[in-house]
Amino acid sequence: MLERIIGFSIRNKLIVILFTLSVAGFGLFSITQIPIGAVPDITNNQVQVITTSGNLSTQDVEQFITYPVELEMANLPGVQEIRSVSKFGLSVVTIVFNDEMGTYLPRQLIAEKIKSASANIPEGFGTPEMGPITTGLGEIYQYILDTKPGYEDRYDAMELRTIQDWIVKRQLSGIPGVVEINTWGGYLKQYEVAVNPSVLNAMHVTIAEVLEALERNNSVAGGAYIEKQHETYFIRGEGLMKSIDDINSTVIRNINGIPLLVGDIAKVHEGYANRFGAITGNGEGEKVLGQIMMLKDANSSKVIREVKQRVAELQKTLPEGVYINPILERSELISKTTFTVSENLILGCLIVIFVVVLLLGNFRSGMVIASLIPLSLLFTIAMMYIFGVDANLMSLGAIDFGIIIDGAVIIVEFIALSLNTRKTALDGLAGNQRQKLVDSITFTGASKMMNSAIFGQFIILIVFIPILSLSGVEGKMFRPMALSFSFALLGAIIFCFTWLPVAASIFLRPAKENKKSISAWIMNFAYRSYKPVIEWAYDHKKSVFGMAALSLILVGILFSRMGGEFVPTLDEGDFVIQPVLKTGTSLSETIELTTQMENILIENFPEVDQIVSRIGAAEVPTDPMSMEESDIIIKLKPKKEWISAESKDELADKFKEALSVIPGIEYEFTQPIEMRFNELITGVRADVAVKIFGEDLDVLNQKAFEVKNLIDGVEGAADVIVEKTAGLPQMSVKYRRDMIARYGTNTRELNHYIAAGFGGAKAGSIFEGEKRFDLVVRLDKSSRKGIEDLRNLRVPLAGGALVPLSELADITYTTGPAKISRDNTQRRVVVSINVRNRDMESVVKDVKDLLDTRLNLPPGYTVSYGGQFENLRNASKRLQLAVPIAMLLIFILLHFAFGSFKEAAMVFSAIPLATVGGVLLLWIRGMPFSISAGVGFIALFGIAVLNGIVLIEHLKELKEQGISDMRERIMTGTRQRLRPVILTAAAAALGFLPMAVSTNAGAEVQRPLATVVIGGLITSTMLTMIALPLLYAIFDNRNSIRLWPFRSRKNLLLLLLLLPAGVALAQPVEISPEKAVSIALVNNQSIKIGELQAEQSKVMMPARTALGKTGIYYGFDQNNVAENGKPLYIIGAEQSFSFPSLLLAQRKTGQAETMVAVKNLEMSKYQLTREVHKAANQLLYLKNKQVRFQYLDSLYSNLSAAAALSYEHGGHTYLEMLNSKARQQQIVLQLKQITAQLNTATIAFQSLLQADTVYDITFRKLEPLYPVETTSMANPRLELIQAEAEVTRRKITEEKNARLPEISLTWFNGTNSYAGAQNYYGYQAGLAMPLIWGGQRARINAAKLEYEISGARFGNFRLRLEAAKKTLNNELIGYSEAIGYYESHGRLLAEEIIRAANLSYKNGETDFFRLIQSLENAIEIQLNHLDNVAAYNQIVLEINFLTLD
Repeated sequence: MLERIIGFSIRNKLIVILFTLSVAGFGLFSITQIPIGAVPDITNNQVQVITTSGNLSTQDVEQFITYPVELEMANLPGVQEIRSVSKFGLSVVTIVFNDEMGTYLPRQLIAEKIKSASANIPEGFGTPEMGPITTGLGEIYQYILDTKPGYEDRYDAMELRTIQDWIVKRQLSGIPGVVEINTWGGYLKQYEVAVNPSVLNAMHVTIAEVLEALERNNSVAGGAYIEKQHETYFIRGEGLMKSIDDINSTVIRNINGIPLLVGDIAKVHEGYANRFGAITGNGEGEKVLGQIMMLKDANSSKVIREVKQRVAELQKTLPEGVYINPILERSELISKTTFTVSENLILGCLIVIFVVVLLLGNFRSGMVIASLIPLSLLFTIAMMYIFGVDANLMSLGAIDFGIIIDGAVIIVEFIALSLNTRKTALDGLAGNQRQKLVDSITFTGASKMMNSAIFGQFIILIVFIPILSLSGVEGKMFRPMALSFSFALLGAIIFCFTWLPVAASIFLRPAKENKKSISAWIMNFAYRSYKPVIEWAYDHKKSVFGMAALSLILVGILFSRMGGEFVPTLDEGDFVIQPVLKTGTSLSETIELTTQMENILIENFPEVDQIVSRIGAAEVPTDPMSMEESDIIIKLKPKKEWISAESKDELADKFKEALSVIPGIEYEFTQPIEMRFNELITGVRADVAVKIFGEDLDVLNQKAFEVKNLIDGVEGAADVIVEKTAGLPQMSVKYRRDMIARYGTNTRELNHYIAAGFGGAKAGSIFEGEKRFDLVVRLDKSSRKGIEDLRNLRVPLAGGALVPLSELADITYTTGPAKISRDNTQRRVVVSINVRNRDMESVVKDVKDLLDTRLNLPPGYTVSYGGQFENLRNASKRLQLAVPIAMLLIFILLHFAFGSFKEAAMVFSAIPLATVGGVLLLWIRGMPFSISAGVGFIALFGIAVLNGIVLIEHLKELKEQGISDMRERIMTGTRQRLRPVILTAAAAALGFLPMAVSTNAGAEVQRPLATVVIGGLITSTMLTMIALPLLYAIFDNRNSIRLWPFRSRKNLLLLLLLLPAGVALAQPVEISPEKAVSIALVNNQSIKIGELQAEQSKVMMPARTALGKTGIYYGFDQNNVAENGKPLYIIGAEQSFSFPSLLLAQRKTGQAETMVAVKNLEMSKYQLTREVHKAANQLLYLKNKQVRFQYLDSLYSNLSAAAALSYEHGGHTYLEMLNSKARQQQIVLQLKQITAQLNTATIAFQSLLQADTVYDITFRKLEPLYPVETTSMANPRLELIQAEAEVTRRKITEEKNARLPEISLTWFNGTNSYAGAQNYYGYQAGLAMPLIWGGQRARINAAKLEYEISGARFGNFRLRLEAAKKTLNNELIGYSEAIGYYESHGRLLAEEIIRAANLSYKNGETDFFRLIQSLENAIEIQLNHLDNVAAYNQIVLEINFLTLD
């Protein structure tokens, strides 16, 4: 099939060029449409359920909100994990689903469950809502609403927050791909009714009355409409409050006719809601931050572009002096990583092209090969666009053009060599004739090398299957890489048999060999360096294998000490510092501290561009932090502008040192995306999380600090922080039940007064145009400063009296839990560790050893490890399965390629040898083992075996050519394969070089993968060219590897039982074609079927004249009375039959049909005889051709060996040696093809004989057959048609006789059982005939027409038969003349050419090229004669057994 595609491509160059341009055009279009990102989105499939309840404590949030939500969500299908965080006033439950569930089905399921969960949450405690549909990469654009110089005093934080909520947020909403505009910081404006408790007490007014009055006086209603004077007047009752004056004028009650207004007992002003978060920036104090969150799976580059465009438009509409100041925008990181990928691809492409051109020594060949690089890349991008794979650091960063063009190198190198071989012939032609010869050479070269090229690329393709099977975080990270690499290889394969042959036939030209070229010098130098090494290795095999084994052992030891990490940390270019403050630190104190930290960093470090601190929770609290928790986001300047440090780790240490002037604070350092990924995927922001599970929060907190103290001394364990779960300051109100009962109130009423007085109670909304602000009632600020205000809060009793809250409850200072975290419904506390200057696995190992020996936990308490380490552990488990599967697939393919366990195992040995270089180079560069390196090893395994395949195949070819001396075979084979091995290995390794040495953003992730492949290819290439030939030398003379010897009697018995199976392997029995025909006629199942059908027709003959069924009946007849006066009981028999002449006609029709079955059998035998003769002739033809090519193989092997020997002594040129070698290899390939055709023909021959014994045709010289003169009437097909016509003629007679009447005869006897009864006998005869003859007349006419059709068919076949015979005889004459010419002149001419050419060459009268050309001319004459005889015989057999089927 591949040959047909190649042939079609060369014949239809324009179509292929248009196809190639179409693919390239679609690839260019895809570049403009494909989503571009920095890294793959590795966030798991999760949904957050967020519930805000501003007045509930941490433990109440857990008990009343978190637990009911968790309970409902736990039973949903596809749930993998449930995590929750309960804080003061906030519950965040994260439900992680299987990725197969998709994005929207989990949300639909959760939406249904939220309803039932809400029913279990007390009224007023909050309503669960789902978080936005976003991921760890969702925070694409963060900005602060800033003021220009000179406008700082004009806009305070409340005004900026109002602008953000009602101008900026609204105009940024609606952008495709934006799911949420989150607001952080500032003051949320409210209209506050600040009541004075003293006035309330004096006026005997309660907060509840104030609330009720405000609610009743802030409404709007309508009264439908009134029609008057042909117009409709709509009625509108406007009762909404619009200003502070309206609120002040609201009546609470009338006292003795005097209205008591809200303004009398409260101060109404513009206030703000209770804050749980804030933003500071650049040491300038509070700011307002906007956070644009992208929809999951949206095109980040497109969304960011539209966001920036909308922001630019929005800037013009903002109030004077206000502008949007971007802090973090994803496009900067995308630009950096895109530059990294582009640079690596361009440099890798240029390096590969340089290496190919340099080592091939042919610029045109190099350019043809290089053309495959952009085409494959565009094909890859097009496929990525179709299959929804984003373009990012991982998907495009690991493409190695050196591997992709490996097959193209093989094909183009051979085509170029073939063109050079035929240079003389090409020089003598011009125009179309020259192009036809070039096309022919290109087709032959591409067809010959295509199988090897595709097989090599298929092995590389197959090893990526285990990577595609990876799941979880590592699957999302590396599956795009495997897909894109597979697309690139697939594109290369397609272009190899479409575009590449076309380009080669158009652009390649024969080139003169230049022995002084750089290419020749490099290869000569390589061979001179390599030759003494392989010679020494051959003489010291044990030493070589010993060193190889020792290197494997040493590398194994080295690997066990390397340590490991999940994935190298991507340098995002920015910092996030998380200061750890004392639990319960106030918001104002946190704001002051973060502002101080910002000033320290800005003043001391010129590397800092901007700083923004996010404190506490945002409006949509997807990242739940307490008021003492903050993220200080530091935007750094480009690295070239740094002066304080050389690396980020060093800069982090200096930051930490500078911030140490603020006492009692610990710091964690991370990056924005890394922090968000860690938190969303594992629930922890750090690299390593030591999770302690248990029930009691105090015990958990105590054990967590014990763990921290133990870990502090571990090398590489930085930023060891204990999760703040305890010590939240509280004012505890514990009600006294006896006093509540005495005063006749209840806890619900009391809690309502506390919540309204200190937290505030919403009484409605105030509208300012489209803006809407809450109207809130609470105590004035001076009355809610301390615990005494809480104790003195007056609460109403049933009788109207007021008592202080301290009368009803004990109010004291206490501490409570600050945060309660749960994993899968179990409470836990986390000790987080960030790893710096050491690998993660080693740090965790040291920590684990410490905790196992020195940490004592109470019963029921456990420790586990999470964070990035959890990802590393899960990925390592999957790699432990993926790597063996990849190796198994490679071995299976190698076994298919060689058909030998022994040879497959020899080539497979390149894999452990490749591992040596990969591990060693990782160690030299100081890199720990990571999942990136693991994926690199998988890719390396596929690449490493390719050179082994090339070498072993070539050594086998040399053996077939007659080089029996093992040393000579090894030296010759390794010398001849040195160039292609160096070329493919150098192209593949150097293609990864830019990736391995790059220092740009994102290169950290690619560097281990490239390092492994480069190091592995270096050692695998070295050891393949040294150790593999020695393995071949040892195992080549061993026919098989004995897995067990047959020593015991049981094994001997097993061998005897297996002997019958070996009979099938015996030599076939040789027979003549005539004998084969007789065997086929006996055994072939189609003949047996025909015989049975003929017998079946004969057996049916008696049925043709059957009389039909005889009827017997018994009855009671009262119509006929016997002599004794009683009725008769009658028994009788009846028989009907057709008219005798019809029966006779039916018999004759049956005889005619039996004759048809007999003729059909004769026809089948006739056809089978022809097919057996044709199969025998084909076998004989292929055997003669095989003998001829075996002779040619021997001839060219001697010429090749002689040319090689002469080249070493300076007698032949390098090109002559290559030409002889190429022609010899071409003959070997053709011989293999003939052998395959012979096997196929043998199978077809056996399928015709269908005998248990294996038969073969006796070998003899293929001679022309003789046509047999036969008359057309002797043709079995004609006789069959004639027999079928006779059946139709008999049908006419049968239908005519069917008009005759049908005869019926009846006999009966009647009697009864009474006295005097007698037997009464009777009979009757009758005729049945049709009264209407139309139907039978139609059947007669149809039968006549059928007979006429049969006659016409008979005549038509005779005419076609005669025409076919004439056509075949004309063809036969042409082949007969060709055969006659050969017998009279051609044979002698070919023999004379061979004799004269050899003699002239020996005498030095002609050069090597002339010798090969002369031999090829003579060989072509002989082979053409063999083809002519085979075709002549096939036509003779068609004539002798002509049936036109």
